[in-house]
Amino acid sequence: MAAKNPRRKTRSDGSVAWQARYRDPDGSERAKEFARKVDAERFLATTRADIARGDWINPVESKRPFAEVAEHWRSSQVHADSTAAAVSSDLRNHILPTFGEQEIGRIRHSDVQAWIRRLSDRLGPAAVGRAYTWLAAIFRMAVNDDLIRKSPCFGIKLPTKPDTKVEPLRREEVEGLLNALPERYRALAIVGAGAGLRQGEAFGLTIPNVDFLRAREIRVKQQLKRVAPNPPYLGATKTTSSVRAIPVGDTVLNALARHLELFPAVTQLPAHNTERPELLVFTDDQGEPLRGNRFAIVWARARIGAGTRSDVTFHDLRHYFASLLIHKGLSVKAVQEALGHKNATETLNTYGHLWPDDAGLTRRAVDEVLGPCIAARQIV
Repeated sequence: MAAKNPRRKTRSDGSVAWQARYRDPDGSERAKEFARKVDAERFLATTRADIARGDWINPVESKRPFAEVAEHWRSSQVHADSTAAAVSSDLRNHILPTFGEQEIGRIRHSDVQAWIRRLSDRLGPAAVGRAYTWLAAIFRMAVNDDLIRKSPCFGIKLPTKPDTKVEPLRREEVEGLLNALPERYRALAIVGAGAGLRQGEAFGLTIPNVDFLRAREIRVKQQLKRVAPNPPYLGATKTTSSVRAIPVGDTVLNALARHLELFPAVTQLPAHNTERPELLVFTDDQGEPLRGNRFAIVWARARIGAGTRSDVTFHDLRHYFASLLIHKGLSVKAVQEALGHKNATETLNTYGHLWPDDAGLTRRAVDEVLGPCIAARQIV
C-alpha cells in the first residue's frame, strides 16, 4: 500500500509529466499524472495519509453517476408502498433532473444549497424538506459505501415551515358539512369527527373492525391504499402506533348502522396481513373502494355548500375530534391513544395550545378546593 516517488515521464508530444504511482488498500497499482513534480508529491503525501487513516476513496467509484447510486439506494430501501411512491416521484421530478448525470464525488455543498433555493421557488417547505431527506439519505449511503469521503448535505439551510397552530372546526361548521354532504358520505364524515380516523383509515374501515354491541369500538388495523397502476388494497397503517381501538358511542354507531342499512356492504378486499376478505363499510356510488381524488370533489362541493373556509379538509374532522376530547378534560395520554400518535410529545406539539391555560387551572384549583375550607373557618 506504500506510495512511490513521482516518476518523470515524457509524453508523445514531447511535454513532460510527473506520474504519481501508488498501491491502493486492495493492492492494485494506480497512477495519476501531473504537470508539476510538486503537485505529484503533494498528491502522493495526501494519498499515503488517507490510506493510513482508512479514508482513501476509490477515484473510479467517486465518478459513478449520481443516478446510478440513487437507484441502488432506492431499490435497497424497505419503504411502505406510499413512501416508495413518494421517493420515486421526488427522484424523477425534483432530484435527478439536477444531479442525475453528475459524478457523485463532484457534487458540492453549494450545489445542494443552490438546488434547495431553486426548489423553494416552486414547492412548499414540507415538499422541499421531503425531497432533501431522500437526497441526504443517498449521500449517507455513498459515504458508508466508501464512494465519497463526506456528504455535501451538511449545514444546509432549508425553508422555514410556517408555525401554524391547528384551528379546530367549530361545531356549526361540522354540522354544516354533514348537512351538505350526500347521504352516502355522511357517516364517513361522522367517523372522522366522532372517532378521529384519518382519511385512509376511514376508507379502509371494514365490517369486522366495528364492534356495535360488546366493546362498542372501532378498531383501526389497516388503511385503504392506492399505488398506481395497481388496484386498491388494504395495507399497513401510517405507523405501528396508529393501530388502536377507539371507544365510540351511540352517535357514531347509529350513524354507521344507518349507513349500512341504506348502503349494504358488498365490496370486499383482502385484509392486511391475514389476506382474509373483509367487507368495506364505505364505497363510492358504484360500490367501488373510495378514491381520494374523487372524494375530494364531493368534499369540495360540501365545503362550498356549508360555507366553510377553502382550506378545510377531511383531516380537519380529526382535529375536531381531538379538540372535543381535550375540551371534555381527557388527559394527554388518552388523546394520544385515541389518535394513534407515536407518543405524548407528538400530541402536545400538535394540540398543546388547546389545553386550558395552566395558570388559570392553578388559580381555579386552589379557589375551588382550598377556598371554601378557609372561608368556612373565617381564617381570612
